[in-house]
Amino acid sequence: MHSIGEMGRDSGLGVSALRFYDRAGVLPPARVDPATGYRWYAPEQLDEARLLARLRQAGMPLADVRLVLAAWSGGDTGLVPLLLDGHLRRLERELADARGALSAVRARLGHKESTMPTTALTARLTVPAAELAAALDSVRFAAGTDPELPVLGGILFDAEGTDLHVVATDRYRMAVARTSTTGHGGERVRLTVPTPLVDAMRALLAGDSPALLTVDGDGIELETQGRRVAGQGLGEEFPDYRRLTRLPEGRRIPLDVPALRQGLAGQEGERCALVLTDTVTVADEAHEPGSGPGSGSGSAGELVGVNPAFLLDALAVGDDMTLEYVGPRAPLVLRRPGTEDAFSLLMPCTLDA
Repeated sequence: MHSIGEMGRDSGLGVSALRFYDRAGVLPPARVDPATGYRWYAPEQLDEARLLARLRQAGMPLADVRLVLAAWSGGDTGLVPLLLDGHLRRLERELADARGALSAVRARLGHKESTMPTTALTARLTVPAAELAAALDSVRFAAGTDPELPVLGGILFDAEGTDLHVVATDRYRMAVARTSTTGHGGERVRLTVPTPLVDAMRALLAGDSPALLTVDGDGIELETQGRRVAGQGLGEEFPDYRRLTRLPEGRRIPLDVPALRQGLAGQEGERCALVLTDTVTVADEAHEPGSGPGSGSGSAGELVGVNPAFLLDALAVGDDMTLEYVGPRAPLVLRRPGTEDAFSLLMPCTLDA
């Protein structure tokens, strides 16, 4: 017999997906322990799970998945090609529609870029080295690594007035931090700095000495304690993070960060559920709203899905944090008490349930 963790790893479905397909009656385990509720799968179910993983990867609707698996397990191989061909034709139609919509968007973007004025960006500002180091440390984890989106593979340096904001995002999460500056005080200057160059800058930021940051067009230089590092920005426009961070005020919940880290460390797969009451805990397998961990306040609690690895990254910046919950489809906001200028956003995951 295979445990649910073994079946998840060997099939490529993941534990949360196996739980969902059990509840949906698509792939129930061969045995459920009556005492613990733990699922066990027979060896012959592995091939079926692998087929299910492929159908899921192809985005096949659950109703069609049921028919494919029923026909496949029953030996009716004539029905399966018809269902696969029908799904492929549907995907091709959706792709054609998406191409048309994206072509229209590209046309609008091209018109906007052709009418936007271009100006050279120049600024010289002095930043406390310790503050800049702390700001970079609190956002570095959120920088993107997708080669198809190179502009997200850097950190935005956004200087305006006496503030310098540093921002990173990989689409699924965003981190923002602020440090004070002197010597600039002028118009807004923005430059996206590639992460290797950011890491080289960070290596120079030691002690309390000031750091001189110079932005000249697409070039940037950091000098501190007689050492300097310089390079070129990415030359592409970073997303408007200010617009992305305009969220309604939500409910703020203090976090027991060490306990939450411990609960997340035991999670397998790319998603897990959090229970939100007067605190935040990781839901166990059998949890329903109003029961299980964290429901002792009498409140039913809410379930929200997250990527456990991403949340662990966000929690690494300190033990004193709060979670701001706006709504089930809104980003989760992780803040450190006493500052509104340093925070991270984490997109929720859709729970299989």
